[in-house]
Amino acid sequence: MSSAVQRRMLKEYLAIQKNSATRPHLELLEPVQEDNLLHWQAILLGTSDSAYEGGRFRLDIVIPTSYPIHPPTIRFLTQICHPNVHFKTGEICLDILKTEWTPSWTLESVCVAISSLLTNPEPSSPLNCDAANLLRCGDMAGYNSLVKMYTALYAMDEEEPQQ
Repeated sequence: MSSAVQRRMLKEYLAIQKNSATRPHLELLEPVQEDNLLHWQAILLGTSDSAYEGGRFRLDIVIPTSYPIHPPTIRFLTQICHPNVHFKTGEICLDILKTEWTPSWTLESVCVAISSLLTNPEPSSPLNCDAANLLRCGDMAGYNSLVKMYTALYAMDEEEPQQ
């Protein structure tokens, strides 16, 4: 890892530790191993006013050696029902992780954006067509029911979420 990437990741790590009390929907954001700042994990908490309420969603975050010029690769390890998340691979369709990335984004701000995506899905660019179709048809009750069912199945276990 280049010294520039290492300095940036160390700076972000220190900022994350300092700001931990100000992130109510982010339970965890840290390196998987202390000696490897290129592989992180996060746990997003479902917000109380959403169908994801009570859920704990684990993310896998891989930092490229060209960071922050190029975005991290982030995917859900916890299975989640969401129009912009591939149900099997956990891939996330979010413009800031693709075409709208800028080096001003940090891991913390990206996790906040992913948390916001949970309650503000974009059904016009789906990776989960079934969930997107429910939203496009205006079936909010059906969508919320499906989300709650999958959240209860995969994201409410106090132990490690299923992968």
